[in-house]
Amino acid sequence: MQEIEIEFKNLLTKPEFDRILNRLPFPEKADKQTNFYFETMDFSLRKNKSALRIRQKNGNYRLTLKEPHPDGLLETHDHLTVEEANEWLNGNCIPKENILKQLNQINVSLQDLKYFGSLTTERREYKDNGIIYVLDYSTYNNQEDYELEIEAIHKKEGIQAFHSLLEELHIPQRETANKIQRFFSTLKK
Repeated sequence: MQEIEIEFKNLLTKPEFDRILNRLPFPEKADKQTNFYFETMDFSLRKNKSALRIRQKNGNYRLTLKEPHPDGLLETHDHLTVEEANEWLNGNCIPKENILKQLNQINVSLQDLKYFGSLTTERREYKDNGIIYVLDYSTYNNQEDYELEIEAIHKKEGIQAFHSLLEELHIPQRETANKIQRFFSTLKK
């Protein structure tokens, strides 16, 4: 399964996060999810501007490869059983059809993949007129951060919603790396 992800991100301070949380009708309780990140020792995925993770959410496991795409990111998915996810986390990367096909196209071998660690997110989502507003509180490697993500079907509407919310709440736009980049930037060299 593949999809194009069009999203806009902004790191937030805790007070900014709280302003957005109080401004939009987000659910009171956040959903918890954990991303488990994989890479080769020579960072072949990053060299291809790609990222690989397993996401555990509500007892389900999904393997996702993110690659560059002209409109955003191309996401390729395969579902994993609990047993398959555990195999991956223990160094036995079991071939999954969709991911294997994409990895072969960028010359990354399953045998070269290593598990590097995890990032846990408490996520709240609010949907309005085809726009998904996401507030994330993430913890990883003794770090924490707050983030706004806006996902849209069309780039123009996404940019408009993103800028409108930031301007309304007087929140500066910040250059924001994605979660996997933030995770890897905190690893000991």
